[in-house]
Amino acid sequence: MAHTICLIPGDGIGPEVTEATRRVIDAACPGIEWKPLAAGAAAAEEHGAVLPETTLAAIERHRLALKGPVTTPVGHGFASVNVQLRQRFELYAAVRPVRSLPGIRTRYEDVDVVVVRENTEGLYSGLEHEVVPGVVESLKIATRNGCERIARFAFEYARERERRKVTVFHKANIMKLSDGLFLECARKLHEEIAPAIEFEELIIDNGCMQLVRDPSHFDVLLLENLYGDVVSDLCAGLVGGLGVVPGSNIGDDCAVFEAVHGSAPDIAGQGLANPLALIMSGVMLLNHIGEHAAASRIKAAYDAVLEASDPDTLTRDVGGRGTTRGFAQALIARL
Repeated sequence: MAHTICLIPGDGIGPEVTEATRRVIDAACPGIEWKPLAAGAAAAEEHGAVLPETTLAAIERHRLALKGPVTTPVGHGFASVNVQLRQRFELYAAVRPVRSLPGIRTRYEDVDVVVVRENTEGLYSGLEHEVVPGVVESLKIATRNGCERIARFAFEYARERERRKVTVFHKANIMKLSDGLFLECARKLHEEIAPAIEFEELIIDNGCMQLVRDPSHFDVLLLENLYGDVVSDLCAGLVGGLGVVPGSNIGDDCAVFEAVHGSAPDIAGQGLANPLALIMSGVMLLNHIGEHAAASRIKAAYDAVLEASDPDTLTRDVGGRGTTRGFAQALIARL
C-alpha cells in the first residue's frame, strides 16, 4: 500500500537523524512517498514562521508526519512547535513506550512501561498573564471531554495490547477540582472499557518514588499534561535516556511521530547523533499505518545491532565511536 508521510527534519541534529531514519524505513518498506517540510528555528529564519502555512496545510491533508527535534527558546521567543502541532491537530494522546534494550546497560533490567500523557490541556494550555508587576498567573485547564478521551485512549490501548495494569498519577489531594476531574474520569472509563484490567491510583510524588524504586511494578501510566512530560523523561532515564526511546502524538484522525530528545546544536553536522530514538518512532509510525511486518523487521534489526555492541557501529552516547550514518547502515545490513 502506498503511503504519503510528511517529513519534518527540524533543527540541529534533526536533519541528520531524519535522513538516517528515512533510509532505514525505505529499506524495510519501499514505496513510501516522503514530503519534506520546514518547522522550527530554521523555518523561522527562512519563512518567517516556525510553522509555515505550507507545513500546516500538508499535515492537514496527509494527517501523518515524522518529525525530528526542534529548538524551543527558554523563557522568551516563539511558542513551542510541538505544543502548536498538538493543539492545532488535536493530538491529545502522547504515547511513549519505554523498555530495556539489549546491550544498553542501566541500573534496571526488564523495564517495560508505556506512558500515556494528555497532550492538549493542563498548564500547557499556555494561558498566562501578568496580574500586576511581579505577579504572574498561569491557568491549568481540565475539561471533562479532554480527561475522558485520554482515559478512554489509555484503557483501549491497554486492552488491545493485552497489558496487565493502568496506573493513574494525580495530585487530587491538593488540586481537588482539576486533578479530581482527571481521576474521576479515569475511574469511570476503567469501569466502562476495561474492568478486567488492574487499575491503580497514586499521588504523583509517591508514584515517582515507586517508579525509581521498582519500575517492574508498573505497566501503563496515565497522566495529565505536565506530569506526563516530567514522568516520561524520568522513565526514559530508567533505560538509558531520551536517545533510546520513541514518541508519538496521536489524535482521532492525525498522528505525528517524533524523537523526544533535543536538537543538540553542539554536535549538529558532525555525524555524532544517535538516530535510534527517531528510528524507533518510525517503527511506531509503521505499526500505526498497518505496516507491521516492516516495523517488526526494523525492531529486530536494531535489537540485534545493539546486542552485538560493536563500538564502531554504536554512537558515543551508548558507549561507541560510530556515526549517525554508520548506525543506520548497520541496521540496513541487518534487514
